[in-house]
Amino acid sequence: MTTLDEGRVRIVGHASGTPGLAQRLMRSSLLKAIASPLLVLVIWEIAVRCGLLDSRFFPAPSSVFAELFRLLQSGELLGDLGWTTQRVAIGFLLGAIPGILLGLALGLSPLLNAFLLPIIGAIYPVPKIALFPLVMMFFGLGETSKWAIVAIAVFFQVFFSTLAGVVNIDPIYLDVAKNFGAGRWQTYRSIALPAAMPYVLTGCQLGLGMALIVVVVAEQFGTKNGLGFLIWRSWQIFEVRDMFVGLMSVALLGSVLQFLMIRLEHMLVRWKSRPNPLSLV
Repeated sequence: MTTLDEGRVRIVGHASGTPGLAQRLMRSSLLKAIASPLLVLVIWEIAVRCGLLDSRFFPAPSSVFAELFRLLQSGELLGDLGWTTQRVAIGFLLGAIPGILLGLALGLSPLLNAFLLPIIGAIYPVPKIALFPLVMMFFGLGETSKWAIVAIAVFFQVFFSTLAGVVNIDPIYLDVAKNFGAGRWQTYRSIALPAAMPYVLTGCQLGLGMALIVVVVAEQFGTKNGLGFLIWRSWQIFEVRDMFVGLMSVALLGSVLQFLMIRLEHMLVRWKSRPNPLSLV
């Protein structure tokens, strides 16, 4: 055994024999992740109080948090947060499920791939917000149009990620399933979906981010609730603190959804170890 290999063994043995080491590293990473936004807020606060930033456009974080607590106490913010979360959740399911199913189907069927992929590929570059007027023509100004535009935005992210996962499956696994007489459904369920699951979950993470972007814009039309409406109304009446509260709430909601998706990924693909740049734990 070389000196380098011996060193690696000692390092691995030391880490595995010290359960508290991993916890300390995780705690250190978490503290750094919390410290960086706090540092930005402190610098922001100092800049406003020193007159380096115009408080009319960049109110001090202390006043923004005071407005945040006021909106929480009144229940207005929680109501808007609930509406936005509901629209994201329903639209996400409506878009992710067809995206996964079609991604699996096109990845395993050359005929479907040749027939449908050019159509999907032609629609994909179109900005999803640009489709919102067309969606409102079909579904009206109610909740259905919000769900539809979110579903459209999520579908493409999940579909292409799932398709990439299926295409990258080692052909030997599909050959073994075929030799053992596995049907199409068994191949989807036992081979394609588990193998493509890391890609599927990556697509779901991207889809959640896209869903938040789209729903915030969609809530500015034909609705009187939601974080997007809060931001738009605050801009119209030049209530900048409320606008920053809405933006902070969107960022927090996105962080929570991404964290939940990362935890789901750790549960579903324990057999697949790969670094996740979005993970803080």
